[in-house]
Amino acid sequence: MKGLGYRLRANAKKLNRQRTPAATPSFVYIAAMRESFAQAGLPVVSVDSKHRELVGDFKNPGATWEEEPILVNDHDFPSQAKGVALPYGVYDVAANHACVSVGTTHGHPGLRSRQPGQVVGLPRAPPLPGATELLVLADSGGSNGARTRAWKYGLQHRLCDRHGLTVTVCHYPSGASKWNPIEHRAFSEISKNWAGRPLADYETVVNYISTTRTKSGLRVDAHLVRVDYPTGTKVSDKEMKDLSVRHHDTQPNRNYTISPR
Repeated sequence: MKGLGYRLRANAKKLNRQRTPAATPSFVYIAAMRESFAQAGLPVVSVDSKHRELVGDFKNPGATWEEEPILVNDHDFPSQAKGVALPYGVYDVAANHACVSVGTTHGHPGLRSRQPGQVVGLPRAPPLPGATELLVLADSGGSNGARTRAWKYGLQHRLCDRHGLTVTVCHYPSGASKWNPIEHRAFSEISKNWAGRPLADYETVVNYISTTRTKSGLRVDAHLVRVDYPTGTKVSDKEMKDLSVRHHDTQPNRNYTISPR
C-alpha cells in the first residue's frame, strides 16, 4: 500500500461552501496591513490562546515509539487532574519565534498585556530598535476578541501608554482562526511535539512547548504563570471613552489603532 502512495490519513476539514476566505475584504485588508508593516520594517505579531489542557496522567492524541504503551487514566475526569494548563502565545511572524505563557487558573485579557516584555519581547525587545508601531493579528472572539473591552483597555494601559507604542490590531473574521499565523506556524507544531505524551505535570507542559522546533527555524520560549487573575473585571463606559482608539474605515469593528496618550 505504501508503495502505491497510500497511508493512513485523517479527515481534512478543507471543504468550504462559501467563497475562498482569502478573497474576502477582511483577508485582503489584513494582507495589505501585513505587507505595509513588513515593508516599513515594523514588527507583526500573531496572538491567540491554545486549547485548554488537563495536567495529569491523561491520554494525549497521537502515537510514540515505545516498547510498551504508556499507561494513562481510563477516563478524563477533571477532578483527577493536577490542574489545567492554558497556553497563550505571541508569535513574531518575521522572526519565526513564539513566546508562550502557560496559565494555571483561567484565561484573562489582562494577562496578555500585564507583562508587556513578554508580549513584544520575543527575540527583539522592544520589537525593533527604535520601533514605535506594532501590528497585532488576533481572532475575533475569546479573551482577545474584537468586542472584549478588557483587551483594548489592557493594550492601552500596559503597552501603548507604558511603552509609547502605537498598536494596530486586525481581527480575523469569526470562524477563520485557522488563518491566524500562530495557529498553523506554532500551535500546530507544539501539538505535534507532544503528540502521544501525557502532560503529567506543568514541567512537562513547559518543556514540550519550549523544545518545539521545525526545519524552517521555529523557536519557542515558554514559561509558567502561577497568577490567579481576578474574573468578572468590568471596564466602564467612561474608561472606554478615555481610550485613544481610532477605528479604521475598513470594517472598523475589527480593525483599529490604539495610540499612546
